[in-house]
Formats: sequence, structure tokens, C-alpha cells
Amino acid sequence: MTRRSCAIYATGIVCAHLLIVGIALVVAQVFQTMIHSRLKKEITLTEKSQVFESWKNPPPPVYMEYYFFNVTNPEEFLAGGKASVKQIGPYTYREYRPRENVTFLENGTKVFAVNPKSFVFVPEKSAGNPEVDLIRTVNIPFVAVMNELNSYSFFLRTVVSMYMKGIGVELFMTRTVHEILWGFKDPVLTKVHSMKPEVDEYFGLMYKKNGTHEGEFVFHTGEENYLDYGKIDTWNGLRKMSWWSSNQSNMINGTDGAVFHPLINRNELLYIFAADLCRSIHLAYVEDVEVKGIQAYRFAPPSDVLMSPKDNPTNEGFCVPAGDCLGTGVLKVSVCREGAPIVVSFPHFYQADPMYINAVDGLSPNKEEHETYLDLQPTTGVPIRACKRAQLNIILKRVQGFPATKFINETIFPIMFVNETATIDDNSAAQMRTLLLIVTLVSNFPVLIVGMGIILLLVFVVLFCRNRQKKVGSAPPLWTNRSIKPHGYIGVKSVMGHDILFKFSPHSVICF
Repeated sequence: MTRRSCAIYATGIVCAHLLIVGIALVVAQVFQTMIHSRLKKEITLTEKSQVFESWKNPPPPVYMEYYFFNVTNPEEFLAGGKASVKQIGPYTYREYRPRENVTFLENGTKVFAVNPKSFVFVPEKSAGNPEVDLIRTVNIPFVAVMNELNSYSFFLRTVVSMYMKGIGVELFMTRTVHEILWGFKDPVLTKVHSMKPEVDEYFGLMYKKNGTHEGEFVFHTGEENYLDYGKIDTWNGLRKMSWWSSNQSNMINGTDGAVFHPLINRNELLYIFAADLCRSIHLAYVEDVEVKGIQAYRFAPPSDVLMSPKDNPTNEGFCVPAGDCLGTGVLKVSVCREGAPIVVSFPHFYQADPMYINAVDGLSPNKEEHETYLDLQPTTGVPIRACKRAQLNIILKRVQGFPATKFINETIFPIMFVNETATIDDNSAAQMRTLLLIVTLVSNFPVLIVGMGIILLLVFVVLFCRNRQKKVGSAPPLWTNRSIKPHGYIGVKSVMGHDILFKFSPHSVICF
């Protein structure tokens, strides 16, 4: 066997082995299983894990944008007309949210932490100066007191109403953005405080929330099961709430929205416990997106999250008292807001019943500006971009004994909405792209083996064909081309089926 033949056969043998091994590895998913097992082990809330430090001190900057609905026709509304509002904002604050008092429990399978939040005003991202800009909005302390007195006697309600009018307190108030957000001394609450010291005399939508946390959390680390990574075990010592009227509604499900388990698929529902909404919500897959060169899945709350119990019976438990339900797109949270008639929704009543949108002029809901969504890298479960949008509303209705409400139509009145956003920083994005490249290369290594096998197969075919052609070309010539003859020979036409070649020679005639 020649050296050329040995090389051809060796190429064929190597090619066959590469194809067999590669195809077997692809079918068995050995490398993919290996890398997935590695991810499940590395992505845990343990001190030695790669993600623990970023969980304690999230690197992406978080911004809170506050938008207010300035009431432009309060007199017309009090006379029984439709309210008209104009959106003002944003007033943007940088949010810092490091986790503190981190303590591992139960052999490292759970971790305790609190998450205090502090806010710093960012002028360059804001529409104005919050300490100067004035907003006319609903006087929430007035409405809260009026709503509390609704169960008392008509005489008492009338006396309180006269007192409020005497000190100049009305259904609408004009205050600076800073006062509405971070607090001011309210005359009505001051009077209540003198009789009930447990009632604070200050009011603000974010009063006492700068530098404080939303409760004490215990999280699963994911050591026992990667699907439990970051899930809440208890909140303020509770495994379920008691505010709502059904066990399902009171469940504390999912994570706090900061982390999610790795290897997310498009078909699953992701659960988040939102302490400010007093409930858990779920998110469903929407579409594939790309953020800073990173492929991600977008998840968003489907329309059934705030759907009316008439259309989604599972939401019946959020009607408190039982049977006292609102329509689609709104959630009454009075049970966890000290009885105040507070209602939450998406901004501009996005995904809500049109009757709420049409009740107030100046609202224009749209998906791009008012949808809550979360963009997750599916392999690692890391949030790449998040946008949480929620609107605060208050129920305004007639209350006997308060003449100011005599002509108003019952309305869920918008006060303000917040747009909380966070996007992965450039340094973290670069690290993520590198990690995903390594994961892709390792996971697809069997495919590379199959590719090399296919290339060698093509080389083997080419070499084999060329070698065969050379063997054919080296066979003895048949001299069928009569114009080319060996030196000294003369061709003669076929005689009885044989070609005869002869040469003049003094001794013989050679026949072939």
C-alpha cells in the first residue's frame, strides 16, 4: 500500500470517528448537561458564588421617575363634571438599595436580609425643581378622614366637615412636589394626632420611605434546588398574608424581582412578590429582545393579573370585603394602607376597563410608556433591563355630611405614577457577553466535532476520487488514437477484429 493510500484511509477512519462521537454527544447532550449543571451550582446565594456580591450590592443604577397628574378644573369636577388632568414630570431620583444584615440560615440553604432604599434627586434627568414646582391634586388626608368617618353618625361627619372648612382644608390641595412626595405637616392629621397619638401628623406619598426597607426577608439560596434560587421563604416572619379573602391571594410567591433561577424557558410563569402592592403577581413571556448585545426574554404581567373577577375568578380573593370588587385593571389596597381608599393600577389605567380611562380627561394609555416588563437573560436568569410602572389612585365619592362631595361623580382619581427603571451597566454587560460566549462554545462543542467530521469527509471524498483517477490514467495505452504511434511502428486497419501493428525489421513482424 502506497503512502498516499495510507493517508486516504487514515482520513476516512478519523472522519468516521469524529462523526460517530460528535453525533453521539449531540444526541446525548453531554456537554450541554455539563454546563447546565455547572450553572445550577454556581448561581446560588452563597458567599463563594459568582452572583452573591452583585446580589448584595446591585451594580446597575436604578432610577425612580415620578409623574404627577395636575388637576386643571377642580371647580368643574366638584360641580359634577368630568375632571381634567395634565401629566407633570418626571422628577427623577437615583435609588440605592444595598442589602444589609445578610445572615445565612439552615446550613446555607436560606439567607436573611433587609433591603433599605435611599433616594437622591437627579436634576439633569428631571423636568423641574421639586421644591419649587406646585401640583394641584386630591387632598388624600382629607379623603382618608372622610372615608373613615363614613361609618360614624351624620352629626359627627357634619361637625368635622365644618371644622375642616373653618381651617381652610378642601378636597383639592396645592403643594410642592417635594411636599407631596416626602411629607408635610397636615392640619387635619395634626388635629387627629392630638386625639390619637398613634396617627402621624405628617403626610407624604414617600414619607418615611427614604432610608427604610419594606420588611425582613428570608430567601432560598438555591443550594437544594436551583428552581428555588432567590425565592422568598418568609416576609416579616410570614409565609402568607392575611389581608385578602382567599388563601391563594394571600400567598407569597416568587422572588423580590432582583434575581431569578437560571435556565428560564419561554413557557413558564415567573412570580414576584411586590410588598408595595401587598400581593404577588405573575409575568408571562412576551418576546425575544436584545439589550447591549445580550439576547433576552421579555416577561410582562398579562392582562389577567388585574382582571375583574367576573372574567378571572381567581382574582375573587382580592375583593375585600368579599364580593366588593372593582373592574378590570385596578386593585383596591385599602387593607394594607390603614383603610385609606387607595387603588393601584398601571399608568394611565393601561390594560384597565375603558370606563376608568374615560372618567378623566387627559389620560392616554399606551404599551410603550406604561407597560411593566422585565428582560431576563434566559441562561443565567439575570435581569438585563427592568421597568416597573405603577399608578396610585384614590376613590372619590359622595359622603353625606360633607357638602364638598355633594355633586361629584364617584371616580377612581389618578394621583401619580412611578417609573422604576434599571439597565445592566456596560462593565457587567461585557462580563455577561464573555460568559455567554464560553457557555455557547462549550455547549456546542459536539457540533464543532460533527463539523470537523463533515469537513474531513469532504477531504476524504476528494482524495479518494483523485487517487482513483490516477490509477486509471496509469493503465497500458490502447493506442486507439491512430495519430499517435510508438516510434518505428505503423498502424494497420483492423483485420478480423484485431489491430495489427508492424515494424520494418530485417528479422520479423511483431503483431499485437
